[in-house]
Amino acid sequence: MTRNRRTRKKNFQGLRAATPSEDEATGPRSVLPLSGRSPKRVTPVDVPQEDLTPAEEIRPPIGAPNVVIVLVDDVGFGATSAFGGPCETPALDRVGRSGLEYTRFHTTGLRAPTRQALLTGRNHHSAGMGCTTEVAAFAPGYRGLRPNTTATVAQILRMNGYSTSFFAKCEVPECGGKGARGFERGLSSAGFDKFYGFVAAERHRRPPTLFDGVTPIEAATHPPCDVTRELTREAIHWVKAQQTLTPDKPFFMYFAPGAPLGCIAPEHWLKRYRGRFDRGWDDTREETLTRQRELGVVPSSTLLSPRPEGVRRWETLSAEEKAAAVRLVESYAAYVSYADHHVGLLLDVLDELGAAENTLVFYVTGDGDASAEGALGGMLCDDPSRVGWAHAMCTPYQWTRQVASHWGGTRRAMAVRWPSGITANGELRHQFHHVVDLVPTILDAARLPCPVLVNGVAQKPIEGIGLTYSFDDAGAAERHTSHYFEMMGNGGIYHQGWAALTKHRTPWITGVTALPRFTEERWELYDSKSDESQCEDLARRMPGKLDELKQLWLIEAAKYRVVASDDRDTERRGPESPDSDTSFEDRPTPVISPLVRVPENASGDALSEGAGQGR
Repeated sequence: MTRNRRTRKKNFQGLRAATPSEDEATGPRSVLPLSGRSPKRVTPVDVPQEDLTPAEEIRPPIGAPNVVIVLVDDVGFGATSAFGGPCETPALDRVGRSGLEYTRFHTTGLRAPTRQALLTGRNHHSAGMGCTTEVAAFAPGYRGLRPNTTATVAQILRMNGYSTSFFAKCEVPECGGKGARGFERGLSSAGFDKFYGFVAAERHRRPPTLFDGVTPIEAATHPPCDVTRELTREAIHWVKAQQTLTPDKPFFMYFAPGAPLGCIAPEHWLKRYRGRFDRGWDDTREETLTRQRELGVVPSSTLLSPRPEGVRRWETLSAEEKAAAVRLVESYAAYVSYADHHVGLLLDVLDELGAAENTLVFYVTGDGDASAEGALGGMLCDDPSRVGWAHAMCTPYQWTRQVASHWGGTRRAMAVRWPSGITANGELRHQFHHVVDLVPTILDAARLPCPVLVNGVAQKPIEGIGLTYSFDDAGAAERHTSHYFEMMGNGGIYHQGWAALTKHRTPWITGVTALPRFTEERWELYDSKSDESQCEDLARRMPGKLDELKQLWLIEAAKYRVVASDDRDTERRGPESPDSDTSFEDRPTPVISPLVRVPENASGDALSEGAGQGR
């Protein structure tokens, strides 16, 4: 560490140590916003005798960490090298080696619901995002809008003295009203000081339509704007400025660039994967499972789940079909590594600033698992590969993204690092957890309570369970012992090691299809303690246990506003919400002014270079 860096770190620690404690500065933090504390003074007649001591700014409790959440898009459990997969992810390896890797971590099975649950600490139906915003409906759990009873973690941290930022894709509701109304509801009230990213899922990535706050940025097409590189550049600029100008304030950064779905890696990254997948998806799955067993991310007794119906054995494909499928998965793998490279650059900056020691980093590999929407034959537009490859990236589990019933649709690789708060390094944690558990973990680490009142509105309780109990105790008893899942009729329940589930629809089968009613669904039963990959269905052997779990799922579904097996499309979409709707947070008036910005040329800079460089 250089002398300047040592001095800056010492000054930073001194400023943090001088931060007033919770009770002294603000009193209870369960009601937000806080009022702060003004200096006690009596205004004298003689102005020069005036006490000019400024009012103390609100700060979190002493030692509250910086927080960085990294969320990549549609990367399966079996895709990354850190968890035995074929895609090189040195940044994820780096976080895991200096922290912890969670092997039984889950998301909702799809993009927008996962992001809503992640930012609020509530289940996606509780937070109004039962599915994507494009199919929002009148049902409370599916409106596509976050109710003001579920404040985001950014709101909570900001009102407690954090700087907050959002560099990511942001799905805004398309049914929320005309103009920018849905954009306001989805983002401007979410508690972020800084937003830079793109909206409406994966659209317009080549070139993207970016927003700086509510101001649209028209990205230049020559040279083409790379979304991941551009978001990383802005994130680095922001954190450097924040640490320079307000080193006594901790920061929260949400970095979720949307990669690799719908993205194309630079050519020199593509070359790294030429020929790696020529042996096909069947061999890739077997090789991945072998590495997973060796790494310990799955039990040594884990079996390889069967291929989904309709997915052919690799050797039955023609030479032309194999060539096309290989090129698609090479592109996918290259961008997984390319996105991970940019995460590594962000971690490098934290090291350079001396902020890494007290920064809690979550690296979640996928808001949804690998996308199978490229169908059985594959597509050349947005979806990365045909179903066989998507399934291979979810090794060893059944199914893929959208199938929230099975682990192949919900289980993710996740690593956590916090040098000043976690003593264990490079260890695995096998407790069951869900994306809703991140918010309570952050609040526990910062020693902040979950607020009961935000902006005068009573808040729903946080529905997640923090991970901190497991940070330094690998053998700690699992606390998140039960959790429901549901996405477009695919759903199930995890309870004390058992999993009951039902697959209602198949993602790559579209159009008019006869689907069973909820009461006619076929349910499966698995014992996760002995069958982690869900290969042996025990439903016929243990009907009593299955009925018990099905009843538990119905209870949880009613509790969290799940509408099971609603297969309507246009009929279930409501008209634009009326202006008189007051059930959501007040909406600021946006200022939309055109701004043309040419992203910096990528040639020769660290944001686009670095292929093959480890960390």
